[in-house]
Amino acid sequence: MTDTVVIDGCAIATVDTAGTEHSTGHIVVTEGRITAIAAGRAPRIDGARRVDARGCLATPGFVNTHHHLYQWLTRGYAADGTLFEWLTALYPVWAHLDADLEFVAASTGLAALALSGCTTAMDHHYVFPASGGDLLAAEIEAARRIGLRFCATRGSMNLGRSSGGLPPDEVVEDADRILSECEAAVDKYHDPSFDSLLQVALAPCSPFSVTGELMRDCAELARALGVRLHTHLAETRDEEEFCLAEFGARPVDYVESLGWLGDDVWLAHCVHLSDGDIAKYSATGTGVAHCPSSNARLGSGIAPIPELLAAAVPVGLGVDGVASNEHGGLAEELHQALLFARARLGPQALTARQALWMATAGGARCLGRSDAIGSLEVGKLGDLALWRLDDLGHADIADPVCALVFGPPAPLELLLVGGRAVVEGGELRTADVAELAAANRAGARELAERARLR
Repeated sequence: MTDTVVIDGCAIATVDTAGTEHSTGHIVVTEGRITAIAAGRAPRIDGARRVDARGCLATPGFVNTHHHLYQWLTRGYAADGTLFEWLTALYPVWAHLDADLEFVAASTGLAALALSGCTTAMDHHYVFPASGGDLLAAEIEAARRIGLRFCATRGSMNLGRSSGGLPPDEVVEDADRILSECEAAVDKYHDPSFDSLLQVALAPCSPFSVTGELMRDCAELARALGVRLHTHLAETRDEEEFCLAEFGARPVDYVESLGWLGDDVWLAHCVHLSDGDIAKYSATGTGVAHCPSSNARLGSGIAPIPELLAAAVPVGLGVDGVASNEHGGLAEELHQALLFARARLGPQALTARQALWMATAGGARCLGRSDAIGSLEVGKLGDLALWRLDDLGHADIADPVCALVFGPPAPLELLLVGGRAVVEGGELRTADVAELAAANRAGARELAERARLR
């Protein structure tokens, strides 16, 4: 296999800080890194693999900033519930997860992300049943199987229902065990190198499932270990009422008091923010993972994304768990983010290029990896997506970025992770999709039977 790939003849949206684009250009990836990107046709390079990319648009690979891969086994549950109703219905089901089921679900979810143009995925896993085995190791192995760059977060819940939290007691852990497992996960798996395929962050679940003491301890531990922090925040009005009743503070003020704002933190959802909250995010560099489809599915609301972007807050896109977003692909989130912002504030609220920025450079900022991924630039990693835009759904839209974001899901011609082809011609090359679907179907049935739902 050649170490050089030449992608020739495509439109290019680099998403660099200057917004550089080429109507016809070429990209060269050598030994996993971008070594050339320019307008015009590519020079001949002996021994290189050449990809005829005419009719296509090249973009950076998408970066997913919030997910729950295990939820691939519980799609379609609590279809008409609010977030709290949905969680109450699903916590007892998730209590029966184990490492084998996690591997199945994570493999399926990561395959779906790859097929939607995602080259870097993160997962917020916070359900660790006592007899479930090593679920974090299982999803890490799934990421290696599918071939995506991966940010695994060691999540946690220690505030059970008997102590005033939302989750049932059987799915929470002891705080000392949580902190020990977090440190062990970082020590075993976290690779801080430039071309790392695997990094680890700490991610207690939410203010209504984790004590304030554990939130504070996790922040201190993460900073001592040099890793990032993630949690859910300000997703629903119910959460705001919970925080006011339990802590006497709104969600953002509460987590600020625990050391949870900073440029090493990114927060999922952030639907219900005040102007003061946005100003705090801006001043501290705190990032946001925007999950428009999930927020709509659960009726949580529409996040103030134009206001966050205007305040220079790092914003990425997230699929969220597919029990609250049954599609599971990241490309659809660009489209939904655009439409929901415009539904709130009109047709100039968000542009196609801002949506693409969130899916790429914005996501890289949230994960702390802007030096390596998120834009197509010489010296960065060879993580890119090549979208076919000469099909029926896109060919007559002159602006390729608008075609990608406004149009129907574009066929994915090629997906490279560090120069390695994970998707070619719309087909996953690292696993058999039919086998993944069959295994996931059996896993969903097994989990339902364990929970005695069938």
